Amino acid sequence: MLQVLIDNKDGTLWELPVTGLTYKTYRVGQAASIELTFIKGGIYEDAAFKYNTGDVVRVTFDEQPVFYGYIFKIDDGRDEAVKITAYDQLRYLMGSDTYVFKNASATEIVQKIANDTGLKCGVLAETTYKIPRTIEDGSKLLDIICNALGNTTMFTGRTFVFYDEFGELTLRDIADWKLDMSIGDLSLAYDYKMTRSIDSDTYNRIKLVQDVKSEETGQRSKVVGRNVYIAQDSSNIAKWGRLQLYQKVDDGLNEAQINEVLNTLSKLKNRETRSFIVDAIGDTRVRAGCSVSINIAEIGINQYFLVDECTHTFEGDEHTMSLALRVYG
Repeated sequence: MLQVLIDNKDGTLWELPVTGLTYKTYRVGQAASIELTFIKGGIYEDAAFKYNTGDVVRVTFDEQPVFYGYIFKIDDGRDEAVKITAYDQLRYLMGSDTYVFKNASATEIVQKIANDTGLKCGVLAETTYKIPRTIEDGSKLLDIICNALGNTTMFTGRTFVFYDEFGELTLRDIADWKLDMSIGDLSLAYDYKMTRSIDSDTYNRIKLVQDVKSEETGQRSKVVGRNVYIAQDSSNIAKWGRLQLYQKVDDGLNEAQINEVLNTLSKLKNRETRSFIVDAIGDTRVRAGCSVSINIAEIGINQYFLVDECTHTFEGDEHTMSLALRVYG
């Protein structure tokens, strides 16, 4: 059973009989959100019932926690239907600031930003890799964290997901978040769409450039040259054409570290991407960042996929979900 509670932050808690609710999560760069509708002025509505921006919204399903967030938008009018939009804590990381970190891990960067913004942390996986230097000037706080996690993936091959788990900022290695469930021919799924692409995140030539600076003292060192490092797959270039990823790397990295980045990027990027949109009966355990087993005999699929985006829809007694998936690993 779906339960929605509104906390006015003054000691008053209201249970809201919603007519519809949509819950969305994203693996990278966006706060989770809910959009809900209810009918105001119902026969059982308390005269003191109120709702305001900033109020807390808690959603549970069959007594299991689903969403904890804050009202950011209220669409109200002459008719009886009211629409509320709420976001979790990540919404407060959309503000901008300037940060400089030296030899800090992504975990440490999350902890620092959370402390500075007064946000609550839960379990934060240790990303281990120390980023030599991070300079972010006027950047969105969430972008700073996502960039740190991207650098960690580039150097280690490990991918982490940063999200809010019912009111606590959480950092998790995707390798440790495989759900014990199967979606496909015999369970849950009722429709799907598959896309194979080399259009957005496929590269068969990686070019890394490092500035070489003078060792002058007493003033800013000058760029006096560049080191160029290239890795490419000739067979895939012949098949797809040349798809080049160009990146500048920190001038503090040595040759071995840069070659490690080349190898990691080649493994991550030199492949066709496959993605699914799967529509299925809802299960609130599924959210962006986790991996689920997809089994569809018609197209020969039997493997884990990573959930990039997840939308849960509750209408009356029906609960469905739409999953945007990509190949895991």
